[in-house]
Amino acid sequence: MNMIVVLAALSGALAVGAGAFGAHGASGDAAKWLGTGAHYQLVHVVAALVAARMEARGPAWLFVIGAAIFAGTLYLMALGLPRWLGAITPIGGALLIAGWLWLAWSAARAGV
Repeated sequence: MNMIVVLAALSGALAVGAGAFGAHGASGDAAKWLGTGAHYQLVHVVAALVAARMEARGPAWLFVIGAAIFAGTLYLMALGLPRWLGAITPIGGALLIAGWLWLAWSAARAGV
């Protein structure tokens, strides 16, 4: 679980930096992409930490990896990389949804 916590903490730091850059150093689509990525990434940092606390490793990993793919592709486009990366973004979103469903199933099964 320590690796999940470490990665979630680093993810949170990256999200705050990306959000700040989006708010103060970017404009147009880049600012929107940075803001959206930071929002989703921060929400899923908290979700990963809660899942880790519940000892639900699978959902925690899906939150960390899904947020990295979802937000990461948006951040890369904001930095000027090709827009076709936007076609990868939904893969991260699908992993996030899978993480929530797996967490719900785990909680229901455990009677939490």
